[in-house]
Amino acid sequence: MTKRALLSVSDKQGLTDFAKGLVELDYELVSTGGTKKALEAAGIPVIGIEDVTGFPEMLDGRVKTLHPKVHAGLLARRDLPAHMAQLKEAGITPIDMVVVNLYPFKATIQQPDVTQAAAIEQIDIGGPSMLRSAAKNFAAVLPIVDPADYQPILTALQADDVTPTMRQRLAAKVFQHTAAYDALIAQYLTTDEFPAKLTLTYDKKQALRYGENSHQQAAFYENALPTPFSITAAKQLHGKELSYNNIKDADAALRMVSEYDQPAIVAMKHMNPCGVGLADHLEAAWDKAYAADSISIFGGIIAANRPVDLATAEKMHQLFLEIIIAPSFDDDAYVVLAKKKNLRLLTVDFDQAHTADKFETISVGGGLLRQEVDAAFEVPADFTVVTKQQPTTEQLKALAFGQQVVKHVKSNAIVVTTADRTLGVGSGQMNRIDSTKIAIEKAMSKPGYEHAILASDAFFPMNDCVEFAAQHGIRAIVQPGGSIKDQDSIDMADRYGIAMVTTGVRHFRH
Repeated sequence: MTKRALLSVSDKQGLTDFAKGLVELDYELVSTGGTKKALEAAGIPVIGIEDVTGFPEMLDGRVKTLHPKVHAGLLARRDLPAHMAQLKEAGITPIDMVVVNLYPFKATIQQPDVTQAAAIEQIDIGGPSMLRSAAKNFAAVLPIVDPADYQPILTALQADDVTPTMRQRLAAKVFQHTAAYDALIAQYLTTDEFPAKLTLTYDKKQALRYGENSHQQAAFYENALPTPFSITAAKQLHGKELSYNNIKDADAALRMVSEYDQPAIVAMKHMNPCGVGLADHLEAAWDKAYAADSISIFGGIIAANRPVDLATAEKMHQLFLEIIIAPSFDDDAYVVLAKKKNLRLLTVDFDQAHTADKFETISVGGGLLRQEVDAAFEVPADFTVVTKQQPTTEQLKALAFGQQVVKHVKSNAIVVTTADRTLGVGSGQMNRIDSTKIAIEKAMSKPGYEHAILASDAFFPMNDCVEFAAQHGIRAIVQPGGSIKDQDSIDMADRYGIAMVTTGVRHFRH
Protein backbone atom coordinates (compact mmCIF):
# COMPACT_ATOMS: atom_id res chain seq x y z
CA MET A 1 0.00 0.00 0.00
CA THR A 2 1.41 3.37 -1.07
CA LYS A 3 2.09 5.79 1.75
CA ARG A 4 2.59 9.53 1.53
CA ALA A 5 5.52 11.57 2.89
CA LEU A 6 5.65 15.35 2.95
CA LEU A 7 9.17 16.80 2.69
CA SER A 8 10.00 20.49 3.19
CA VAL A 9 13.49 21.22 4.49
CA SER A 10 15.87 24.17 4.74
CA ASP A 11 18.83 21.90 5.54
CA LYS A 12 19.03 19.58 2.54
CA GLN A 13 21.83 17.43 3.93
CA GLY A 14 21.09 13.79 3.08
CA LEU A 15 17.76 14.70 1.52
CA THR A 16 18.04 13.03 -1.89
CA ASP A 17 19.39 9.72 -0.55
CA PHE A 18 16.60 9.59 2.00
CA ALA A 19 13.96 10.47 -0.61
CA LYS A 20 15.25 7.76 -2.95
CA GLY A 21 14.99 5.27 -0.09
CA LEU A 22 11.40 6.29 0.55
CA VAL A 23 10.48 5.91 -3.11
CA GLU A 24 11.96 2.40 -3.08
CA LEU A 25 9.65 1.70 -0.14
CA ASP A 26 6.65 2.83 -2.23
CA TYR A 27 6.23 6.22 -0.61
CA GLU A 28 4.59 8.97 -2.63
CA LEU A 29 6.48 12.21 -2.06
CA VAL A 30 4.90 15.64 -1.66
CA SER A 31 7.09 18.70 -1.41
CA THR A 32 7.35 22.48 -1.52
CA GLY A 33 9.52 25.19 -3.09
CA GLY A 34 13.26 24.62 -2.96
CA THR A 35 12.89 21.09 -1.61
CA LYS A 36 10.73 20.10 -4.57
CA LYS A 37 13.28 21.59 -6.98
CA ALA A 38 16.11 19.67 -5.32
CA LEU A 39 14.20 16.39 -5.58
CA GLU A 40 13.27 17.01 -9.21
CA ALA A 41 16.88 17.86 -10.04
CA ALA A 42 17.86 14.47 -8.62
CA GLY A 43 15.27 12.75 -10.84
CA ILE A 44 13.02 11.80 -7.90
CA PRO A 45 9.27 11.80 -8.58
CA VAL A 46 7.50 14.38 -6.43
CA ILE A 47 4.09 16.03 -6.20
CA GLY A 48 3.88 19.78 -5.57
CA ILE A 49 2.05 20.92 -2.46
CA GLU A 50 -0.29 23.05 -4.58
CA ASP A 51 -1.41 19.88 -6.38
CA VAL A 52 -2.45 18.47 -3.01
CA THR A 53 -4.17 21.55 -1.63
CA GLY A 54 -5.55 22.85 -4.91
CA PHE A 55 -4.34 26.26 -3.81
CA PRO A 56 -1.19 28.04 -4.97
CA GLU A 57 1.53 29.32 -2.67
CA MET A 58 0.91 32.95 -1.80
CA LEU A 59 2.34 35.92 0.11
CA ASP A 60 5.90 35.17 -1.06
CA GLY A 61 5.64 31.63 0.27
CA ARG A 62 4.34 32.62 3.69
CA VAL A 63 1.26 30.49 3.04
CA LYS A 64 1.62 27.14 1.33
CA THR A 65 1.07 24.27 3.79
CA LEU A 66 -1.45 25.90 6.17
CA HIS A 67 -4.37 24.04 4.64
CA PRO A 68 -6.95 21.43 5.78
CA LYS A 69 -5.77 18.97 3.13
CA VAL A 70 -2.37 18.99 4.83
CA HIS A 71 -3.31 19.15 8.49
CA ALA A 72 -6.33 16.86 8.27
CA GLY A 73 -4.09 14.36 6.51
CA LEU A 74 -1.68 14.60 9.41
CA LEU A 75 -4.06 14.76 12.37
CA ALA A 76 -6.65 12.14 11.42
CA ARG A 77 -6.58 9.20 13.82
CA ARG A 78 -6.31 6.00 11.83
CA ASP A 79 -8.01 4.02 14.60
CA LEU A 80 -11.18 6.14 14.46
CA PRO A 81 -13.48 5.16 11.55
CA ALA A 82 -15.23 8.53 11.78
CA HIS A 83 -11.94 10.36 11.14
CA MET A 84 -11.11 8.18 8.17
CA ALA A 85 -14.61 8.55 6.75
CA GLN A 86 -14.32 12.34 6.93
CA LEU A 87 -11.01 12.21 5.06
CA LYS A 88 -12.56 10.07 2.36
CA GLU A 89 -15.59 12.34 2.05
CA ALA A 90 -13.33 15.41 1.70
CA GLY A 91 -11.02 13.66 -0.76
CA ILE A 92 -8.02 13.99 1.57
CA THR A 93 -5.13 11.51 1.42
CA PRO A 94 -3.57 10.65 4.80
CA ILE A 95 0.04 11.75 5.26
CA ASP A 96 2.18 9.13 6.96
CA MET A 97 5.47 10.99 7.35
CA VAL A 98 6.58 14.60 7.70
CA VAL A 99 10.21 15.52 7.06
CA VAL A 100 10.71 19.15 7.98
CA ASN A 101 13.47 21.33 9.36
CA LEU A 102 12.85 24.97 9.94
CA TYR A 103 13.85 28.28 8.42
CA PRO A 104 17.37 29.20 9.61
CA PHE A 105 16.35 31.79 12.19
CA LYS A 106 19.39 31.16 14.41
CA ALA A 107 21.88 31.47 11.56
CA THR A 108 20.15 34.64 10.39
CA ILE A 109 20.29 36.51 13.70
CA GLN A 110 23.95 35.55 14.13
CA GLN A 111 24.86 37.45 10.97
CA PRO A 112 26.47 40.84 11.59
CA ASP A 113 24.14 43.83 11.19
CA VAL A 114 21.08 41.70 10.46
CA THR A 115 17.90 43.78 10.45
CA GLN A 116 14.85 42.88 12.48
CA ALA A 117 12.83 42.67 9.26
CA ALA A 118 15.24 40.08 7.84
CA ALA A 119 15.12 38.10 11.07
CA ILE A 120 11.33 38.08 11.16
CA GLU A 121 11.18 36.70 7.63
CA GLN A 122 13.05 33.66 8.94
CA ILE A 123 10.39 32.85 11.54
CA ASP A 124 8.88 29.62 10.25
CA ILE A 125 5.12 29.20 10.68
CA GLY A 126 4.11 26.32 8.41
CA GLY A 127 7.05 24.11 9.37
CA PRO A 128 6.40 24.02 13.13
CA SER A 129 2.67 23.61 12.44
CA MET A 130 3.25 20.51 10.32
CA LEU A 131 5.78 19.08 12.73
CA ARG A 132 3.52 19.58 15.72
CA SER A 133 0.54 18.03 13.92
CA ALA A 134 2.63 15.02 12.94
CA ALA A 135 4.17 14.70 16.40
CA LYS A 136 0.76 14.87 18.07
CA ASN A 137 -0.35 11.95 15.88
CA PHE A 138 2.95 10.05 16.17
CA ALA A 139 1.12 6.74 16.56
CA ALA A 140 0.33 6.98 12.84
CA VAL A 141 2.64 9.66 11.44
CA LEU A 142 6.43 9.65 11.54
CA PRO A 143 7.70 13.17 12.39
CA ILE A 144 11.33 13.70 11.34
CA VAL A 145 13.18 16.90 12.11
CA ASP A 146 16.82 15.78 12.21
CA PRO A 147 18.79 14.56 9.16
CA ALA A 148 20.72 12.28 11.50
CA ASP A 149 17.55 10.22 11.82
CA TYR A 150 17.18 9.55 8.08
CA GLN A 151 19.23 6.38 7.89
CA PRO A 152 17.93 4.80 11.12
CA ILE A 153 14.38 5.43 9.92
CA LEU A 154 15.06 3.92 6.51
CA THR A 155 16.62 0.88 8.14
CA ALA A 156 13.62 0.44 10.43
CA LEU A 157 11.16 0.90 7.56
CA GLN A 158 13.02 -1.62 5.42
CA ALA A 159 12.84 -4.14 8.27
CA ASP A 160 9.20 -3.23 9.00
CA ASP A 161 10.34 -2.52 12.55
CA VAL A 162 9.24 1.03 13.38
CA THR A 163 8.43 0.58 17.05
CA PRO A 164 6.12 2.68 19.25
CA THR A 165 9.20 3.66 21.25
CA MET A 166 10.90 4.98 18.12
CA ARG A 167 7.80 6.93 17.16
CA GLN A 168 7.55 8.50 20.60
CA ARG A 169 11.25 9.40 20.57
CA LEU A 170 10.84 11.18 17.24
CA ALA A 171 7.78 13.05 18.53
CA ALA A 172 9.65 14.17 21.64
CA LYS A 173 12.51 15.36 19.46
CA VAL A 174 10.09 17.44 17.40
CA PHE A 175 8.61 19.17 20.43
CA GLN A 176 12.10 19.80 21.84
CA HIS A 177 13.12 21.29 18.51
CA THR A 178 10.08 23.51 18.04
CA ALA A 179 10.14 24.62 21.67
CA ALA A 180 13.80 25.59 21.34
CA TYR A 181 13.05 27.38 18.07
CA ASP A 182 10.26 29.40 19.65
CA ALA A 183 12.39 30.13 22.71
CA LEU A 184 15.12 31.54 20.51
CA ILE A 185 12.63 33.80 18.76
CA ALA A 186 11.26 34.92 22.13
CA GLN A 187 14.80 35.70 23.33
CA TYR A 188 15.48 37.73 20.22
CA LEU A 189 12.30 39.80 20.50
CA THR A 190 12.27 40.23 24.28
CA THR A 191 13.55 43.54 25.62
CA ASP A 192 12.60 43.01 29.28
CA GLU A 193 15.64 41.75 31.17
CA PHE A 194 13.43 39.92 33.69
CA PRO A 195 10.33 38.88 31.71
CA ALA A 196 7.32 37.17 33.29
CA LYS A 197 8.15 34.06 31.25
CA LEU A 198 11.86 33.29 31.01
CA THR A 199 12.38 31.20 27.88
CA LEU A 200 15.95 29.96 27.58
CA THR A 201 17.16 27.21 25.29
CA TYR A 202 20.39 25.27 25.32
CA ASP A 203 22.07 22.74 23.05
CA LYS A 204 23.92 19.73 24.40
CA LYS A 205 27.61 20.36 23.90
CA GLN A 206 28.90 17.13 25.36
CA ALA A 207 28.12 14.31 27.75
CA LEU A 208 30.37 14.38 30.80
CA ARG A 209 31.94 11.38 32.45
CA TYR A 210 30.20 12.38 35.68
CA GLY A 211 29.14 15.43 37.67
CA GLU A 212 30.66 16.85 40.83
CA ASN A 213 31.25 13.28 42.01
CA SER A 214 31.63 10.00 40.18
CA HIS A 215 28.17 8.72 41.15
CA GLN A 216 26.42 11.75 39.58
CA GLN A 217 25.55 11.81 35.88
CA ALA A 218 26.03 15.09 34.03
CA ALA A 219 26.11 16.84 30.66
CA PHE A 220 27.39 20.20 29.41
CA TYR A 221 24.96 22.49 27.56
CA GLU A 222 25.63 25.77 25.79
CA ASN A 223 23.29 28.62 25.05
CA ALA A 224 21.58 28.14 21.70
CA LEU A 225 23.00 31.55 20.83
CA PRO A 226 26.64 30.96 21.80
CA THR A 227 28.52 33.71 23.61
CA PRO A 228 31.82 34.26 21.76
CA PHE A 229 33.68 34.99 25.00
CA SER A 230 32.79 32.10 27.28
CA ILE A 231 33.99 28.72 28.42
CA THR A 232 31.48 27.14 26.02
CA ALA A 233 33.23 28.91 23.13
CA ALA A 234 36.71 27.81 24.23
CA LYS A 235 38.73 25.68 21.81
CA GLN A 236 40.49 22.75 23.42
CA LEU A 237 43.89 22.27 21.83
CA HIS A 238 45.19 19.47 24.03
CA GLY A 239 44.46 17.23 26.98
CA LYS A 240 41.76 14.96 28.24
CA GLU A 241 38.06 15.74 28.31
CA LEU A 242 36.87 18.49 30.60
CA SER A 243 35.04 17.44 33.74
CA TYR A 244 32.04 19.07 35.43
CA ASN A 245 34.25 20.71 38.08
CA ASN A 246 36.83 21.75 35.46
CA ILE A 247 34.16 23.62 33.54
CA LYS A 248 32.89 25.51 36.58
CA ASP A 249 36.40 26.50 37.71
CA ALA A 250 37.47 27.43 34.19
CA ASP A 251 34.40 29.63 33.81
CA ALA A 252 35.17 31.42 37.07
CA ALA A 253 38.84 31.89 36.14
CA LEU A 254 38.00 33.22 32.68
CA ARG A 255 35.48 35.72 34.02
CA MET A 256 38.01 37.01 36.52
CA VAL A 257 41.09 37.30 34.33
CA SER A 258 39.18 39.17 31.65
CA GLU A 259 38.75 42.14 34.01
CA TYR A 260 42.43 43.09 33.99
CA ASP A 261 44.01 45.35 31.40
CA GLN A 262 47.64 44.54 32.16
CA PRO A 263 49.13 41.03 31.86
CA ALA A 264 47.44 38.87 34.48
CA ILE A 265 47.39 35.33 35.80
CA VAL A 266 44.51 33.93 37.83
CA ALA A 267 44.86 30.59 39.59
CA MET A 268 41.43 29.20 40.47
CA LYS A 269 40.72 26.35 42.88
CA HIS A 270 37.25 25.15 43.79
CA MET A 271 35.62 28.33 42.50
CA ASN A 272 37.93 30.62 44.51
CA PRO A 273 41.06 32.41 43.31
CA CYS A 274 44.05 31.08 45.23
CA GLY A 275 46.50 33.39 43.45
CA VAL A 276 46.26 36.48 41.25
CA GLY A 277 49.25 38.31 39.81
CA LEU A 278 49.60 41.44 37.66
CA ALA A 279 52.81 42.54 35.96
CA ASP A 280 54.30 44.10 32.85
CA HIS A 281 54.75 40.65 31.27
CA LEU A 282 53.12 37.26 31.75
CA GLU A 283 56.04 35.42 33.32
CA ALA A 284 56.26 37.96 36.15
CA ALA A 285 52.47 37.76 36.62
CA TRP A 286 52.83 33.98 36.90
CA ASP A 287 55.54 34.33 39.52
CA LYS A 288 53.28 36.52 41.65
CA ALA A 289 50.24 34.26 41.31
CA TYR A 290 52.33 31.19 42.14
CA ALA A 291 53.94 32.85 45.16
CA ALA A 292 50.50 33.81 46.49
CA ASP A 293 49.73 30.18 47.36
CA SER A 294 52.22 27.65 46.04
CA ILE A 295 50.33 24.83 47.76
CA SER A 296 46.76 25.49 46.60
CA ILE A 297 47.80 26.16 43.02
CA PHE A 298 48.65 22.45 42.71
CA GLY A 299 45.90 20.91 40.56
CA GLY A 300 44.47 24.34 39.83
CA ILE A 301 42.99 26.04 36.80
CA ILE A 302 45.09 28.82 35.30
CA ALA A 303 43.73 31.69 33.22
CA ALA A 304 46.00 34.15 31.41
CA ASN A 305 44.93 37.22 29.48
CA ARG A 306 48.00 37.21 27.24
CA PRO A 307 49.47 34.54 24.92
CA VAL A 308 51.50 32.02 26.90
CA ASP A 309 55.20 32.32 26.04
CA LEU A 310 57.98 29.78 26.45
CA ALA A 311 59.38 31.17 29.70
CA THR A 312 55.98 31.11 31.38
CA ALA A 313 55.17 27.69 29.95
CA GLU A 314 58.37 26.20 31.35
CA LYS A 315 57.42 27.35 34.84
CA MET A 316 53.86 26.09 34.45
CA HIS A 317 55.18 22.76 33.24
CA GLN A 318 56.89 22.18 36.59
CA LEU A 319 53.50 21.86 38.31
CA PHE A 320 50.52 19.58 38.09
CA LEU A 321 47.78 21.78 36.62
CA GLU A 322 44.35 20.79 35.35
CA ILE A 323 43.74 23.52 32.75
CA ILE A 324 45.46 26.53 31.23
CA ILE A 325 43.23 29.04 29.42
CA ALA A 326 44.75 31.80 27.32
CA PRO A 327 44.19 33.78 24.12
CA SER A 328 46.84 31.56 22.48
CA PHE A 329 50.02 29.59 23.10
CA ASP A 330 53.30 30.35 21.37
CA ASP A 331 54.41 27.33 19.34
CA ASP A 332 57.37 26.52 21.58
CA ALA A 333 55.26 27.05 24.70
CA TYR A 334 52.64 24.62 23.36
CA VAL A 335 55.32 21.99 22.72
CA VAL A 336 56.46 22.22 26.34
CA LEU A 337 52.98 22.12 27.86
CA ALA A 338 51.69 19.38 25.55
CA LYS A 339 54.25 16.99 26.99
CA LYS A 340 51.72 16.43 29.74
CA LYS A 341 49.07 14.40 27.96
CA ASN A 342 46.27 15.14 30.41
CA LEU A 343 46.80 18.90 30.73
CA ARG A 344 43.92 20.71 29.07
CA LEU A 345 45.01 23.68 26.96
CA LEU A 346 42.16 25.98 25.97
CA THR A 347 42.03 29.15 23.92
CA VAL A 348 39.40 31.88 24.05
CA ASP A 349 39.15 34.97 21.86
CA PHE A 350 39.83 37.81 24.29
CA ASP A 351 38.97 40.31 21.57
CA GLN A 352 35.38 39.21 22.18
CA ALA A 353 35.49 39.92 25.93
CA HIS A 354 32.89 42.65 25.43
CA THR A 355 30.36 39.95 24.46
CA ALA A 356 30.56 38.20 27.85
CA ASP A 357 27.20 37.36 29.39
CA LYS A 358 25.61 40.26 31.24
CA PHE A 359 23.42 37.92 33.28
CA GLU A 360 23.96 34.68 35.16
CA THR A 361 21.37 32.02 35.87
CA ILE A 362 21.70 29.62 38.79
CA SER A 363 19.56 26.53 39.33
CA VAL A 364 17.76 25.90 42.60
CA GLY A 365 15.35 23.15 43.49
CA GLY A 366 12.23 23.75 41.40
CA GLY A 367 13.47 26.87 39.64
CA LEU A 368 16.16 29.36 38.67
CA LEU A 369 17.69 32.52 40.01
CA ARG A 370 18.73 35.12 37.46
CA GLN A 371 20.78 38.21 38.11
CA GLU A 372 23.11 40.69 36.50
CA VAL A 373 26.75 39.66 36.59
CA ASP A 374 28.64 41.62 39.26
CA ALA A 375 30.47 43.97 36.90
CA ALA A 376 30.95 46.76 39.43
CA PHE A 377 34.52 47.94 39.67
CA GLU A 378 35.46 50.53 42.27
CA VAL A 379 38.40 52.85 41.71
CA PRO A 380 40.03 55.15 44.28
CA ALA A 381 37.79 58.03 43.20
CA ASP A 382 34.82 55.99 44.46
CA PHE A 383 36.31 55.52 47.93
CA THR A 384 35.26 57.43 51.02
CA VAL A 385 38.00 57.74 53.64
CA VAL A 386 36.32 57.27 57.03
CA THR A 387 39.39 57.30 59.29
CA LYS A 388 41.80 59.94 60.47
CA GLN A 389 44.64 58.16 58.69
CA GLN A 390 44.65 58.83 54.95
CA PRO A 391 45.66 56.00 52.58
CA THR A 392 48.81 56.50 50.54
CA THR A 393 48.81 56.49 46.74
CA GLU A 394 50.25 52.95 46.74
CA GLN A 395 47.66 51.80 49.26
CA LEU A 396 44.86 53.20 47.11
CA LYS A 397 46.09 51.11 44.17
CA ALA A 398 46.20 48.05 46.41
CA LEU A 399 42.74 48.75 47.81
CA ALA A 400 41.30 48.98 44.29
CA PHE A 401 43.01 45.72 43.32
CA GLY A 402 41.72 44.06 46.50
CA GLN A 403 38.18 45.14 45.65
CA GLN A 404 38.50 43.68 42.17
CA VAL A 405 39.67 40.35 43.59
CA VAL A 406 37.29 40.03 46.53
CA LYS A 407 34.14 40.03 44.39
CA HIS A 408 35.29 36.74 42.85
CA VAL A 409 35.78 35.03 46.23
CA LYS A 410 33.03 33.03 47.91
CA SER A 411 31.52 34.77 50.92
CA ASN A 412 32.37 35.49 53.60
CA ALA A 413 35.32 36.82 51.60
CA ILE A 414 38.49 38.50 52.82
CA VAL A 415 41.58 39.03 50.68
CA VAL A 416 44.97 40.41 51.62
CA THR A 417 46.84 41.93 48.70
CA THR A 418 49.43 44.37 47.53
CA ALA A 419 48.80 46.50 44.44
CA ASP A 420 49.65 43.66 42.04
CA ARG A 421 49.27 40.31 43.79
CA THR A 422 47.21 38.40 46.29
CA LEU A 423 48.93 37.28 49.46
CA GLY A 424 46.13 35.51 51.28
CA VAL A 425 42.50 34.57 50.61
CA GLY A 426 39.89 33.67 53.19
CA SER A 427 36.67 32.33 51.70
CA GLY A 428 33.41 30.57 52.40
CA GLN A 429 33.49 30.82 56.18
CA MET A 430 30.35 31.16 58.24
CA ASN A 431 31.73 34.24 60.01
CA ARG A 432 33.95 37.06 58.84
CA ILE A 433 36.57 36.81 61.57
CA ASP A 434 37.46 33.27 60.53
CA SER A 435 37.92 34.39 56.91
CA THR A 436 40.05 37.27 58.17
CA LYS A 437 42.27 34.98 60.20
CA ILE A 438 42.70 32.54 57.30
CA ALA A 439 43.62 35.30 54.83
CA ILE A 440 46.08 37.00 57.16
CA GLU A 441 47.71 33.80 58.35
CA LYS A 442 48.29 32.79 54.72
CA ALA A 443 49.63 36.23 53.86
CA MET A 444 51.95 37.01 56.74
CA SER A 445 54.92 34.99 55.51
CA LYS A 446 54.74 36.28 51.93
CA PRO A 447 57.13 38.87 50.48
CA GLY A 448 55.47 42.27 50.32
CA TYR A 449 53.28 41.72 53.40
CA GLU A 450 54.61 44.94 54.90
CA HIS A 451 52.66 46.76 52.16
CA ALA A 452 49.52 44.61 52.46
CA ILE A 453 45.95 45.85 52.57
CA LEU A 454 42.78 43.95 53.47
CA ALA A 455 39.58 43.92 51.40
CA SER A 456 36.23 42.64 52.62
CA ASP A 457 33.29 41.76 50.38
CA ALA A 458 30.78 43.03 52.94
CA PHE A 459 30.69 45.23 56.02
CA PHE A 460 32.19 44.27 59.37
CA PRO A 461 29.38 43.40 61.82
CA MET A 462 31.88 43.72 64.68
CA ASN A 463 35.21 45.46 65.10
CA ASP A 464 37.07 42.19 65.71
CA CYS A 465 38.24 41.81 62.10
CA VAL A 466 39.69 45.32 62.10
CA GLU A 467 41.46 44.72 65.39
CA PHE A 468 42.90 41.38 64.27
CA ALA A 469 44.10 42.92 61.02
CA ALA A 470 45.68 45.90 62.77
CA GLN A 471 47.41 43.67 65.30
CA HIS A 472 48.91 41.67 62.43
CA GLY A 473 50.41 44.50 60.45
CA ILE A 474 47.62 45.51 58.03
CA ARG A 475 47.80 49.26 57.44
CA ALA A 476 44.78 49.88 55.17
CA ILE A 477 41.32 48.33 54.75
CA VAL A 478 38.56 48.63 52.15
CA GLN A 479 35.01 47.52 52.90
CA PRO A 480 31.50 48.51 51.74
CA GLY A 481 30.28 49.95 55.00
CA GLY A 482 26.62 49.92 55.94
CA SER A 483 26.66 48.16 59.31
CA ILE A 484 24.88 49.73 62.25
CA LYS A 485 28.22 49.20 63.99
CA ASP A 486 30.35 50.88 61.32
CA GLN A 487 31.57 53.44 63.82
CA ASP A 488 32.97 50.70 66.06
CA SER A 489 35.16 49.50 63.19
CA ILE A 490 36.17 53.03 62.31
CA ASP A 491 37.09 53.76 65.91
CA MET A 492 39.16 50.56 66.04
CA ALA A 493 41.01 51.58 62.88
CA ASP A 494 41.69 55.01 64.38
CA ARG A 495 42.90 53.41 67.57
CA TYR A 496 45.60 51.56 65.59
CA GLY A 497 46.29 54.39 63.17
CA ILE A 498 45.30 52.51 60.02
CA ALA A 499 43.44 53.87 57.00
CA MET A 500 39.97 52.62 56.14
CA VAL A 501 37.88 53.42 53.08
CA THR A 502 34.30 52.45 52.29
CA THR A 503 32.76 51.93 48.86
CA GLY A 504 29.03 51.52 49.42
CA VAL A 505 29.12 48.44 47.16
CA ARG A 506 28.78 44.93 48.58
CA HIS A 507 30.22 41.95 46.70
CA PHE A 508 28.65 38.83 48.22
CA ARG A 509 29.23 35.71 46.12
CA HIS A 510 27.45 32.62 47.36
